Amino acid sequence: MIEDYKPTWLIERIYHIKPADFQSRGFKAVLVDLDNTLIAWDNPNGTKELRDWLKEMAEAEMPVLVVSNNNAKRVKKAVEPFGILFISRAMKPFSLGIKRALKQLCLNKNEVVFIGDQLMTDIRAANRVGIKSILVRPLVESDAWSTKINRAREKRVWRKLASSYDMRFQDKLI
Repeated sequence: MIEDYKPTWLIERIYHIKPADFQSRGFKAVLVDLDNTLIAWDNPNGTKELRDWLKEMAEAEMPVLVVSNNNAKRVKKAVEPFGILFISRAMKPFSLGIKRALKQLCLNKNEVVFIGDQLMTDIRAANRVGIKSILVRPLVESDAWSTKINRAREKRVWRKLASSYDMRFQDKLI
């Protein structure tokens, strides 16, 4: 059961992963969580680092699609300035949102990777669908109130994973 929460890779920040890292593994698109993964939950404008990363992804023709549990209005407002696709009300840790994303992109599960900052929602959802996943450290220490509940449970799961697996964050995809 603990394997249900085990990510494929652990990377410090989403911005450390280059398009070639994805392409060399046969990925044709990247699914990504929104809050504290792509943007800080309390800073919807993003950073220069984010804009540069999205530009690199676009130049490499590597689509980025946000899969978020937030409502459509919130997600649209956050991603519209960046011109990226999204799925709202994804219902992570269930597989619904990821399956919708695969259908929207016309790709199969071996052609995408999911990046998120939470074991309990993001990584669990990716594992339910059977796709590779990347856990990143949250962009900021604080969380929205709804996420704080998951973080408490996540600490216990993290300890169990760490006792069974090498759970060190890397600076690049290896």
